[in-house]
Amino acid sequence: MTTPRKIRVAVVFGGRSTEHGISAVSAGSVLSALDPDEFDVVPIGITREGRWVLTGGDGKSLAIEGRRLPEVTDGSGSAVVLAPDPTTRELDARDAVSGLGDIDVVFPVLHGAYGEDGTIQGLFEMAGLPYVGAGVFASAAGMDKEFTKKLAAAEGIPVGPYAVLRAGQSLSEADKERLGLPVFVKPSRAGSSMGITKVDDWSELDAAVALAREIDPKVLVEAAIIGREVECGVLEGEYGGAPEASLPAEIRVVRDHAFYDFEAKYLDDACEFDIPPQLPAHVIEKVREYACRTFTALDCAGLARVDFFVTPELDVILNEINTMPGFTPISMFPRMWAASGLEYPKLVSRLVRTALRRGTGLR
Repeated sequence: MTTPRKIRVAVVFGGRSTEHGISAVSAGSVLSALDPDEFDVVPIGITREGRWVLTGGDGKSLAIEGRRLPEVTDGSGSAVVLAPDPTTRELDARDAVSGLGDIDVVFPVLHGAYGEDGTIQGLFEMAGLPYVGAGVFASAAGMDKEFTKKLAAAEGIPVGPYAVLRAGQSLSEADKERLGLPVFVKPSRAGSSMGITKVDDWSELDAAVALAREIDPKVLVEAAIIGREVECGVLEGEYGGAPEASLPAEIRVVRDHAFYDFEAKYLDDACEFDIPPQLPAHVIEKVREYACRTFTALDCAGLARVDFFVTPELDVILNEINTMPGFTPISMFPRMWAASGLEYPKLVSRLVRTALRRGTGLR
């Protein structure tokens, strides 16, 4: 009796974005969670310059050490290439590596540009290779906060006041009066709270816009919303069912951080959370409903984390969506699903199997 072949999963991480290090930390957690009896894992790191290397599969080596984030370098492993050829799913080994075999599915644990924005999803579509997460359009729309807001608002999901500054544009006096102070200035296409500044005086605006433009020439200026920060996980329904929402989580920032920035999230252990939040049941259900509706409005697949503000009047307002949320040991997406009854290894297994069933293209 022959043993069934294990599913061969390429876990792709690192990449060219400013979120390279967090992607590597997320991948370490995913690598540790994939059941070796169920999956044959091929870990592939992408350097900051964009080179693909076959790395070791030790998730522990991809952890944060002190305040240092892990990094994929040319010395991390042997160079490989995925050809955009749907007649083969083999990785082309450029060095003296052989026997890599076909890949069944890719788990692109990539955050930010060149990974979460539809670019690498297009490569997988060209290659006819199933992959975890949103497709090309949803990835691009979810990464761009301007179009997330426009698509959600078209579906009747509340969004806060904002202005978009494209390259060379400045905030008008009319927009300043409309938005008021404080405002948050952020790159339109970035995540992990990179490049965000809270502006309390208009004299600080130019510096905040310049910082955001180091990441993205298109910048959002958002009116500050007084309220509680609540997140919700969404999974694509199994076997064609409706999207499913997790129990939400409320994030509270402590210890001298003005807001939920990169350092508060990942380096300073400066966040506390409640799953579920201490909110009336109808508000929690509204968060879950809006999360699924946002997922559908952007035509998402696989998974997403949808972030909201809940005002003192208990109004629910969309903040943003992440189509490949963090999978680090402290990330809220796996924590919310664990609290909802789906533990990390089963969550990862479900995502891989859902991607395999969905396939690519319009099938």
